[in-house]
Amino acid sequence: MKLFVWHTPELTPTDHLPDCAVAIDVLRATTTIATALHVGAEAVQAFSDINELMSKSEAWPLEKRLRAGERGGAQVEGCDLGNSPLDCTSELMAGKRLFISTTNGTRSLQRVQASATVMTGAMINRQSVVTYLLDKNPDTVWLVGSGWEGGYSLEDTVCAGAIVQGLISQGATVEVGNDEVIAAQSLYLQWEANLLELFHKSSHGQRLLRLNCHEDLRYCANIDLLDVLPIQKEPGVLVKL
Repeated sequence: MKLFVWHTPELTPTDHLPDCAVAIDVLRATTTIATALHVGAEAVQAFSDINELMSKSEAWPLEKRLRAGERGGAQVEGCDLGNSPLDCTSELMAGKRLFISTTNGTRSLQRVQASATVMTGAMINRQSVVTYLLDKNPDTVWLVGSGWEGGYSLEDTVCAGAIVQGLISQGATVEVGNDEVIAAQSLYLQWEANLLELFHKSSHGQRLLRLNCHEDLRYCANIDLLDVLPIQKEPGVLVKL
């Protein structure tokens, strides 16, 4: 298994795709997606464009859909929800499709959606990603962080590093595809006992703290909390494996 870590979707190669791509946006899109499917959402459909989300979701009955829109950490007007995983309850989401568009994470998903296998990873479902990769052993794997508006994000890279470390510690034969793999693994090994502190130090973490999202950060920093793997069924549509 040859691993590549890309800090943002903009840094990925444009002339080819991997056998398996893992989109990562710990704060907070991929954490929200995993939580929504865990509590019983029928599927999560991701959009990079909020207007496309609004138009496509119109085709679904009102009682079977939820719209989640976030820009700059805040809820988009006209949407039912923002991007907080803490809003994902079984009472609200069971049997419904969550249509979601966020500042960063949904762009990362769109970049890799033509890959043979696409899934989402976060700290809370790290082990589910590792277990799938150990079982399927794809030839090439991209761990694609979402960053913030094209820039590097600590929390996405440390999550990629947690996946790398999980694979190695559980016996995977790993070939390092780029230097970012080693950097991500090293970051995780340095901070694995203090993930919440690292999230507080990150620029996006501080942005969320200014929006009083303290409990979101605490939740997102939980590692291996949920046994759920969001996997792409059709372009942009994720279901629970």
